[in-house]
Amino acid sequence: MDEQQAEAGHDAEAGTGILLVFGRQLKRFREWAELERPELGSRTGYSASTIAAFEQGRRIPPPKFIDQADELLGARGMLMDMKEEIERVRYPAFFRGAAKLEKEAVELHVYAVQAVPGLLQTAEYARAVFAMWLPLLDEATIEERVTARLARQDIFSRTPLPTISFVIEESMLRRPLGGRDVMRGQLEQILLAGQRRNVAIQVMPTALEEHAGLGGSFTLIETREGRRMAYVEAHQDSRLYSERKSVREFEERYGLLRAQALTPRESLDVIEKALGDV
Repeated sequence: MDEQQAEAGHDAEAGTGILLVFGRQLKRFREWAELERPELGSRTGYSASTIAAFEQGRRIPPPKFIDQADELLGARGMLMDMKEEIERVRYPAFFRGAAKLEKEAVELHVYAVQAVPGLLQTAEYARAVFAMWLPLLDEATIEERVTARLARQDIFSRTPLPTISFVIEESMLRRPLGGRDVMRGQLEQILLAGQRRNVAIQVMPTALEEHAGLGGSFTLIETREGRRMAYVEAHQDSRLYSERKSVREFEERYGLLRAQALTPRESLDVIEKALGDV
């Protein structure tokens, strides 16, 4: 298939379904263990109202809670078995398929236009980005999205180390989303990421007269099995390209972008200068 919806088979309704199933199972095991919601909450660090929200499928339970509940309630792995599917629900529906591929990638190459790539974002910057989404997200959803975004950053220290590169627009270094303090912390985070052996960060100068990326942001993904794909996201929708001809076009574009951008060393110097100007 030349292109496909990245979320085929994993839409918002499917996500809601797994939360309802988990919630029913959680309530059943809690009642079998003869625990009231306040007691389970006190043992896991949550309020009784939050436990109720988990049981009713209104909130997404964190992985740590699922592990705790499975052990405390003697579920023998039945709650933990749903953890991977629940983890996928933490992302917007249009990103869930790409999130799974990203987690398993051996190579990941990102060209970003509008904001600092999610894999490089601090919690404060991510929170500012999600707070600006339209239609507006409620506070609980924002916090869930921030937690999920930060969890993706485990890829940087995964074994074996994947090869990761970014080409980011210089203008993003000057756009203080969330305010100056938030942007200062974000620039520091980018600098730290750029010091990793398996990460290359390149800045695309605003003053450049030639530009291969005018078509917008995209991500190149290579899996352990050698599959190469291109992920493109726009307007809360996404496409995952897997047909070789289409992917090759994105690879060619990314190669030109890296050639046109500053070198990683030059890029870190520019980021350091931007940090000094904040």
